[in-house]
Amino acid sequence: MSRSRFGTLVLVAGLTLVPARPGLPAAPAAADEAGKVEDSVGVLDEMMSQADKSIPVELMEKCAGIAIIPGVIKAAYIIGGRHGNGILLVRRGGGWSDPVFISLTGGSLGWQVGVQSADVILVFMTGRSIENITRGKFTLGADAGVAVGPLGRNAQASTDVKLKAEIYSYSRSRGLYAGLSLQGASLRVDRKADERFYGAGGVDPQAVFDGRVEPVPEVVNRIKQALAKYSR
Repeated sequence: MSRSRFGTLVLVAGLTLVPARPGLPAAPAAADEAGKVEDSVGVLDEMMSQADKSIPVELMEKCAGIAIIPGVIKAAYIIGGRHGNGILLVRRGGGWSDPVFISLTGGSLGWQVGVQSADVILVFMTGRSIENITRGKFTLGADAGVAVGPLGRNAQASTDVKLKAEIYSYSRSRGLYAGLSLQGASLRVDRKADERFYGAGGVDPQAVFDGRVEPVPEVVNRIKQALAKYSR
């Protein structure tokens, strides 16, 4: 590998040195993020597949945004930690934005005995919490109230559900409703994942939400179509 005033030079076919293109994501890393989006589609489909244990359509229709975090891992029993990576999308007109990548971390209190990992969906009822997440670290239960969400695709939201909680959480472990408490867990934007996925340096979350980051990988359409399906 050689360097010149044009930057790093890449050996092609053992013969020609050509300038490396700056700003492109490493293929394996970009594939990891694309896989996370695909996993999120699967989590959403699975959670919405059972009418009596799905997210109510009313919440999906009225929410400001949604976070999907596949495979949140419990690191230890009773005292330990949990960590997961996922995506966050917001409402844009009659549809959904492109996804921003996020990470979730926090203490292990609130996990059911025997649950080692769970898929988590967070439904945001206002844009306030989403704005705070994009500005820095955000703690569930401290910066905004979070409650275990009601179940049933056609459920009529009760007075409490009618938007008294800022965020509603849904979780499943091995396909079963887990009802995990996420109080005290923190959310933050994973800017490095955004850069790998969109192939640009310094990706701004608001620019992603506004559709100002291009090109957008094709897999994004799958999650946006899935959300449109379940939110009418």
